[in-house]
Amino acid sequence: MTIISRYILKNLVALFIAIFFIIGLIVFGNQFVLTAQKSVEHSIPLQELMPIAGFKMLRDLPIILSLSFFLSIIVSISQLYKNSEAIVMNSVGIGEKNFLNIIKPLVFIMFTLIFFLSVYGVPWAKQQKSYAEDETINASEFSFISEGKFESFKNGEIVFYASESSIPNNADEQNMEEIFIYLSNDESPIIVLASEAIKYTDSNNDSIYLRLKDGMRYEGLPGDDNARILNFDKYDLEIVSGEVQKSISNFSEIEEKKSLDLLLDGGNLANAEIQWRLSQPISILILSIIGVFLGKTSPRTGKGVNLLFGVIIFMLYNNGLLVAKNSIESGQLNPYLGLWSIHILLVLFVIIFYQFRQGKLANFIAKISPL
Repeated sequence: MTIISRYILKNLVALFIAIFFIIGLIVFGNQFVLTAQKSVEHSIPLQELMPIAGFKMLRDLPIILSLSFFLSIIVSISQLYKNSEAIVMNSVGIGEKNFLNIIKPLVFIMFTLIFFLSVYGVPWAKQQKSYAEDETINASEFSFISEGKFESFKNGEIVFYASESSIPNNADEQNMEEIFIYLSNDESPIIVLASEAIKYTDSNNDSIYLRLKDGMRYEGLPGDDNARILNFDKYDLEIVSGEVQKSISNFSEIEEKKSLDLLLDGGNLANAEIQWRLSQPISILILSIIGVFLGKTSPRTGKGVNLLFGVIIFMLYNNGLLVAKNSIESGQLNPYLGLWSIHILLVLFVIIFYQFRQGKLANFIAKISPL
């Protein structure tokens, strides 16, 4: 390895660490704040939720690594041109292709790291996150019904109050006493009063219900001739729809599955997920080439412009992959075309951009244009 190669790689590694630290601090700091908010909302000790935050951080790590490495390439190459070092290197025959060869070892390391994270690490992290949530948040599913406090559900459609609340040892149910419920609908409001209630989950449809006992159901406005009063011994009220939970669960199970199982399963959801996982390491190869090209700049031009273009390209690239993934899941996009189409489009962009930088594109257009 030459002195120039070591110099470029040293600067690139230093910039990568700095940028990764800054982006990671923003993302992980935000994750910590959200975890703290959830701790307050669900009355769960913060230390019990920290493993969930840790698994979420591991889930986001491939994209953070990709963005950090991509931006570090742009900045490091830009600095060479800014300090006129790249001009000296170009004079002795070291150009963009040589820069690509110099950073190739780091690109290979990042590709391997992101590949193992995306294919093995992230699915494991999502699975562990679900287990941790089951033991904390989901285990106390209705602990959000606090005694002596009005609670709102379903975007304000249900207002609930219980003077006393307790959770048995098995935590599958929640017992409440002296219940007040206000139900808002398009026709007329409904007020339900009950001496006691039990929260439970229906094993047939996974819906969550409140089983109210010894109460009264009042429907209509005060003074309304059509108002109705119904006394009941037992009345089941759905709080959370099982269909919504099943929909979330299906996507969650796919994201947590091992990559080999996804390949064997087939289907739109499995195809979309496996292509998404493979797209993360593939993208770092394409982004590394774009980073070298974007890094080339005039000493008079600030590197902030190139960084801005880099961020825009990264966002468009990842958003395009997400749109393609969602289109496969909904059956709107052929899985054989899938996310590969986004990679192909970006490779074509790289080729056209390179030809333009070399002046070959203008010569080609001039040749095919009529006199």
